[in-house]
Amino acid sequence: MCIVDAHEDIAYGALALGRDVRRSALETRRLEQSTDMPLREGLCTLGLPEWLEGHIAIICGTIFVEPSRPGHSTPCTYTTADEAHRLAQTQLDYYHRLADECEQIALIGGRAELDAALESWKGENPQVGIVPLMEGADPIREPTEVEMWFERGVRLVGLSWTTGSRYAGGDSAPGPLTDAGRALLEAMADLELILDVSHLAERAFFEAMDCFEGRVIASHANPRARVPGPRQLSDEMIRRLAERDGVIGIVLYNAFLRPGWSKDDPREAVTIADVAAAIDHVCQVVGDAAHVGLGSDFDGGFGAESIPAGMDTIADLGRIAPALGELGCGDEDIAAIMGGNWLRLLQEALP
Repeated sequence: MCIVDAHEDIAYGALALGRDVRRSALETRRLEQSTDMPLREGLCTLGLPEWLEGHIAIICGTIFVEPSRPGHSTPCTYTTADEAHRLAQTQLDYYHRLADECEQIALIGGRAELDAALESWKGENPQVGIVPLMEGADPIREPTEVEMWFERGVRLVGLSWTTGSRYAGGDSAPGPLTDAGRALLEAMADLELILDVSHLAERAFFEAMDCFEGRVIASHANPRARVPGPRQLSDEMIRRLAERDGVIGIVLYNAFLRPGWSKDDPREAVTIADVAAAIDHVCQVVGDAAHVGLGSDFDGGFGAESIPAGMDTIADLGRIAPALGELGCGDEDIAAIMGGNWLRLLQEALP
């Protein structure tokens, strides 16, 4: 069974943290053990050997740059649209270079590349396919510029990050779509780009669902009914996404899986059964297993110490399948959740 993960912060990890995804996550941990990196960013969970071991066939690799905040700065922090643009271009360049230099990694821009990457898993030299996803649209300096990003390979765009953007409110900065946001959505629809509603403020979410005519997903978002808060999706938001044949990627961060969990708590307080329960909640709300998948958000500001007990690296995503079986999911539904739903959507939406 090939697995699809709709959200991994690969380029950020390479350019802001110096993590070479071509090496094992365990080797990265060894190299970082005498630094403050594990304390700041968590124990590394991503690496090419683990992708291959875990049959992680397709990944949405993010382009993520951080808006400037008091007391917080990284090599991927911006204060202006031009800075965001430049830094994001550097991350997209990284994905192109990674695919050019590593024969086991392919950049996915269309159905042909997607099919080729999947076909490779039937042979002795599987390729991990990466689909570029822009997390927060501030690098797009004006709506008409989105065509350039499309031509360079971006296939999914989220309008906002937590703190909001000039296009839309974010989950910690409530607000609507702006005029520029509505113009960007129109340009995205013309190019058949996929809209990622993760991190959108609720008002902006519903406005986007009403005015955007293209495909809509949530690459990494969990049910609010299980963990309250504006970062999660309400049942109504889940239903609206399902009505548009969208897919929701469940995040494997303990704080999004168990209410009140903090990094001071033992990781054993959250298990793979909690992941299965979050997935099952989406299935129960929409009445089927066709609109939920995985969006781990691994190495996105947390590490192995903050993921469910029984998991250590990205290679362990497959352990979710037996937990779904224990909840009564059949083999076809499990295969859909572990990758089939995302593949259906990408095969329909990619050029």
